[in-house]
Amino acid sequence: MDSLTLVCTVSLLAGGLYWFVCILGSAEQKGKHAVKLSGGSIEREKVQDNYNQYWSFFRRPKEIETADKVPAFVDTFYNLVTDIYEWGWGQSFHFSPAIPGKSNLESTRIHEEMAVDLIGVKPGQKILDAGCGVGGPMRAIAKHSGCNVVGITINEYQVSRATAHNKKAGLDKLCDVVCGNFLEMPFDDESFDGAYSIEATCHAPKLEDVYSEIFRVLKPGSMYVSYEWVTTELYRAEDPEHVEIIHGIERGDALPGLRSYSDIAEVAKKVGFEVVKEKDLAKPPSHPWWSRLKMGRIAYWRNHILVLVLETLGIAPKGTVDVHEMLFKTADYLTRGGETGIFTPMHMILCKKPEKPQES
Repeated sequence: MDSLTLVCTVSLLAGGLYWFVCILGSAEQKGKHAVKLSGGSIEREKVQDNYNQYWSFFRRPKEIETADKVPAFVDTFYNLVTDIYEWGWGQSFHFSPAIPGKSNLESTRIHEEMAVDLIGVKPGQKILDAGCGVGGPMRAIAKHSGCNVVGITINEYQVSRATAHNKKAGLDKLCDVVCGNFLEMPFDDESFDGAYSIEATCHAPKLEDVYSEIFRVLKPGSMYVSYEWVTTELYRAEDPEHVEIIHGIERGDALPGLRSYSDIAEVAKKVGFEVVKEKDLAKPPSHPWWSRLKMGRIAYWRNHILVLVLETLGIAPKGTVDVHEMLFKTADYLTRGGETGIFTPMHMILCKKPEKPQES
């Protein structure tokens, strides 16, 4: 190989590596670059310890069944995974049915817009995003509906990410983000015209606790829609494979315990809601929501090599490789849950807070 060919080859490889590491952002929309992967609000030298702490929760399962322990559990999880989610998945931390002829980004947007269409709000009204993450759904919904959206997340790092994204998208006047626990929200009674949660209330140890808080802050006559993670009618607790899949999903997604689809409407009614509609949005004719996970296997190995290099060089904090590997294993459990039909991340329930009785 002559010197010119060698120089050209090295330059090409270097340029490709620079593009992949420094230019390539999120899988859907540039927002987080590989060289900026972090542990959220966790100091970089403590990421590995916090990853180990996260797994320690599962050695004391009773602790993640109590409301006072769950916020720390979920907060630790999202400090660890937020940057990797943004970089490898996008700004909307949820699934959506695949739509033929539509990109993942378009399918996600349609799934989000359907949520706000269901609650029937008008431009200028104020609605709640309970468990907003970095605000991907919030921005799509604000742009689509013209509503003022207030999001709440337990994770301070996600607040800073969502705020930055809102400003960059020119939606900071419509979108606001608050750091707080959706089990004890810092909002006045009857202060929202509508509410939604997209694959978020699964982190609550007791669904009635978060549903009752949402009920409290809604104005009478307002609607609430939630996309819930649940086991379906096909799940069999006596089947070892089913149990393995569900436990794998719980461990890899910071869940105190997945609920059965049959529990959701009962809880909603218990806290005072009228159930308007209930449907598993993953059922046919919807196309598989897990197809994106299966298609991402090659990308995972490509990304895993990059994360390994970045951690070895000290660019990414120690522990990033472990977190990335955990998410890949979880993706396999999620895929198996979808293929067997025992799990859905989009059991939709549409509720209404009753109107106040007219005074005679």
